[in-house]
Amino acid sequence: MSDVTETVREQLMVSSEEYQHLRHEHALYDAKLDDLAHRKYLSDQDQIEEARLKKLKLRAKDRMEQLIHRAMSA
Repeated sequence: MSDVTETVREQLMVSSEEYQHLRHEHALYDAKLDDLAHRKYLSDQDQIEEARLKKLKLRAKDRMEQLIHRAMSA
């Protein structure tokens, strides 16, 4: 990751409520996935939840990257 990208991320954390919300969501999904990863056995419902959380986490990350790209292009 470049210093410029990191600087833009820091600026967005201060100036963009959407970016802040997405970072918070991403962290929540990550924590829930970590909890599932530490279980010895995943039920069918746990496996469905794991897949759902992975998709949501990726969607949040993709949107954060879009915001970063847009901020860098401005």
